[in-house]
Amino acid sequence: MMKRILIASAIAVSLASASGAPAHADKNHVVKEEHHADGHATALGKPGDPGKVTRNVEVNMNDSMRFLPDSIRVKRGDTIRFIVRNTGKVKHEMVLGTIKELKEHAELMRKFPEMEHADPNQVIVDPGMTGELVWQFTTAGTFDFACLVPGHFEAGMVGKIRVSR
Repeated sequence: MMKRILIASAIAVSLASASGAPAHADKNHVVKEEHHADGHATALGKPGDPGKVTRNVEVNMNDSMRFLPDSIRVKRGDTIRFIVRNTGKVKHEMVLGTIKELKEHAELMRKFPEMEHADPNQVIVDPGMTGELVWQFTTAGTFDFACLVPGHFEAGMVGKIRVSR
């Protein structure tokens, strides 16, 4: 039975890849994501070049299900290195996107809590550790970030990024 599940997952990943849509898979589930294009979260920018960082922004995540700061201002064109510290006792993540993308992804994470993924618009940080995310903001507007570990988004672990012209 396990062999059939793995084969089915491999076939589904191949089909999703052939269609041009990225897919996430674990041993039991494959999730096709059509709302992401190359670079993920393209509405607000693209993965940044670490050699062209405009400034560093420190973000703390903790078990009170909050980000500090929860509001960040940047200028269009800035490449930001987010230095993300998890001072809590459980795993947290920081995912950049539109609120629509984040809500959809949070729903998938609730349905498939064992799903593993590594996208350029996110950083996953174990308790007591620090991670980095480098992102170039190419569009002015107000965008969002959130922790999509099941239950964290729903508990209010969200923030805003305001990108000025």
